[in-house]
Amino acid sequence: MKIKILMVCLGNICRSPLAEGILKSKLDSNNYIIESCGTSSYHIGSKPDRRSINIAKKYGIDIAKQKAAQFKNDDFKTYDHIYTMDNSNYQDIIKLAKNNQEKDKVKCILNEIYPGSNLDVPDPYYGGDQGFEDVFKILNKACDTIALKLKA
Repeated sequence: MKIKILMVCLGNICRSPLAEGILKSKLDSNNYIIESCGTSSYHIGSKPDRRSINIAKKYGIDIAKQKAAQFKNDDFKTYDHIYTMDNSNYQDIIKLAKNNQEKDKVKCILNEIYPGSNLDVPDPYYGGDQGFEDVFKILNKACDTIALKLKA
């Protein structure tokens, strides 16, 4: 049975599509399903932000075919691990959890590299291209750690 992982940000067009693409590039698709969504409904059905597509492409990752989706309660049943990009996303998801088993699936992604820090992945949407580069590097490091843990 495949391990299912969900990456979550606000709109599902910048950070979580990058996290999805990066982690997919590090894990065997025969053993893992990695997807992403947002806590909001702003961009449902939209492609990732062109700047996210471009920075992923720069590093040999194609996220252009992804489509934005919104988190739903059934996702707790579907996914084994749910990684949020920031504390606001974390709180939004935790509020929907019906029990501790669902809550235990949810983690802030940067706690993988900075345990207990509850740091936010900065939202690059209103910034320039450098913000997307910085976010890629942060998520790449976090996804390296996630991939190592999952393979262990």
